[in-house]
Order: sequence, then C-alpha cells, then structure tokens
Amino acid sequence: MVQPALQPVILVGDIIRLKPLTSDHAGELARIGLHPDLWRLQPEPVATAEDMRRYVDRALESQREGTCLPFVIVLQSTGQIIGSTRYMDIALAHRRLEIGATWLTPASQRSGANTEAKFLLLQHAFETIGIMRVVFKTELSNTQSRQAILRIGGVEEGVFRKHLIAQSGRARDMVYFAILDEDWPKVKARLQARLHPAG
Repeated sequence: MVQPALQPVILVGDIIRLKPLTSDHAGELARIGLHPDLWRLQPEPVATAEDMRRYVDRALESQREGTCLPFVIVLQSTGQIIGSTRYMDIALAHRRLEIGATWLTPASQRSGANTEAKFLLLQHAFETIGIMRVVFKTELSNTQSRQAILRIGGVEEGVFRKHLIAQSGRARDMVYFAILDEDWPKVKARLQARLHPAG
C-alpha cells in the first residue's frame, strides 16, 4: 500500500547541502562511491557503476512508495557531490522514520559533513515534519558507526540478533538507536556546539 509521501526538499547548511536524489546522480555517485570499505558492512556491495545505478533506482522506487526520501550530499564550497543519505522506513501515521543509508566518499569523512547532514535531517524531521521518533540502526560489529550515533545523542535501545541477512547470506545483528522529540532540544544544542565550537 502506498502511503502519502514526504515532499522532496533542499536542506542547506554551512558545510553541505542535501538535494533530492535523482536518476541523473547515479554516474557521479559511482565516480566517488565505489570504495569497497564503504560497502563492507552493507546489505549488498556496490562495486560497479551498474550496481550504483540499481542502488539509486531502488531508492527512487521506495520514494515513489512513500517509504523513503533520498538525498545526495553536496559540498557547499565546490558544489561537488560527496555522498548520499536518506529518510527511510517512513511511517507518517506513527510519526516515525529512520535516518540511514548514509555514506561519504573517504576524502570527506571526518570533515563535519556527516554531522551537519544529521543535524539538517533531524531538524527537518522534528521541526517541520512533526516526527516523534527518529531511528538509527547499524550492524553490531560496526563500532565506528555505533560511536558516531551515540555522539550525536542517539539512545541505544537494544540488539536485534540475526535481524537482517546480507546479499552474501551473512546474518546481520543490528543495534537500534532512537532520538525522540523530547530529546531533540538537547541533541540540537549538542550538534550546534560540535558544528560551531566556541572560540
């Protein structure tokens, strides 16, 4: 069943802006995103330009179904695409969505781009859409991702053992985190302090 879809939107920060993903972005995403380490813990590898085309097509199909709103991450200073992210598992009837499928080309990691992308997505979710619960999930073995979610204020809620199966057949233990609407003011202040440190 198709649910009402969130409308595509451009979200603008100081470091990056988030633009709605289109099929035209597949080539540029392939140019910057075929690094094996980006996909090592993902459900399926993206190793070729054709893989990336399928990745983009599936995201846009989910958008048409109303369960996903995908973006490209664009560096403000150059206008270059440096990665992708999305709202996913959207359940507007329950005022809930997930932020995930986020990746950045290695040269843009640890640059503040990921922090600002999360800030823009969280701010839009809580302050414009009226979401009550934003979910993050990552594989139990992905220590870097788990630490990053905790740093932005995600609350760990539990491990779902053998919750998903990768394309290779590998069972994936997933850790779930969430930020609730009542958590948002503190999380917002924390993210703003990280993005704009005093002094």
